[in-house]
Amino acid sequence: MIICKTPRELEIMREAGRIVALTHREMKKNIQPGVTTGELDRIADQFIRSMDAIPSFKGYNGFRGSICASVNEELVHGIPGDRVLNEGDIISIDIGAKYQGYHGDSAWTYPVGTVDENTEDLLRVTETSLWKGLDEAKPGVRLSNISHAIQSYAEAEGFSIVREYVGHGVGQDLHEAPQIPHYGPPNKGPRLKPGMVLAVEPMVNAGSRYVKTLADRWTVVTQDGRMCAHFEHTIAITEEGYEVLTTT
Repeated sequence: MIICKTPRELEIMREAGRIVALTHREMKKNIQPGVTTGELDRIADQFIRSMDAIPSFKGYNGFRGSICASVNEELVHGIPGDRVLNEGDIISIDIGAKYQGYHGDSAWTYPVGTVDENTEDLLRVTETSLWKGLDEAKPGVRLSNISHAIQSYAEAEGFSIVREYVGHGVGQDLHEAPQIPHYGPPNKGPRLKPGMVLAVEPMVNAGSRYVKTLADRWTVVTQDGRMCAHFEHTIAITEEGYEVLTTT
């Protein structure tokens, strides 16, 4: 069942989303060659808690980090640790914060120093695919129109959409109905209604779409070892369209 949020719930979720966005700002300030993913995790954990929230991911199904930190060929669920960032790397940071019982969830892929032109294209296309999908987020529209817009744009630009991982509803639970694939035909699935809160998060590969999970049972990487990117916002469907909740 898709849970539509009340105005009071949306007010709380705006603050949860704002905390996530501010944490991303802290990450961006600290991403540089020589920093470790574990150091970024500690900064995020301390910042989220300083905002009277708790990290959504810490302990989730046994996950050890407060953020997911995925570097280069790592797509999602990277465990923060001793990995050192180098010039030319990219890092996808997924952040969740729980505030007064409700979650905000957003991921962004950042360059480390200067990256090459192909990597710049990957980041540009992945972020743009998110906004192309969100252009379809309005009352009465079928959910899969978001999915179709993302796939159509990314593939037309020569990139691949990962199919094993999807977006989702957000609320008192980090993952709620509905699931939101980032591929597929238009005009399928439930119609969007005001009060729905959705995390839309296209994951795009520079090479083939296929991925695999490493022996740590968390870190997902591209099968061909090529770069990948991940961009995500939590949005609320409004009477006119949508509102990004994970922003300042």
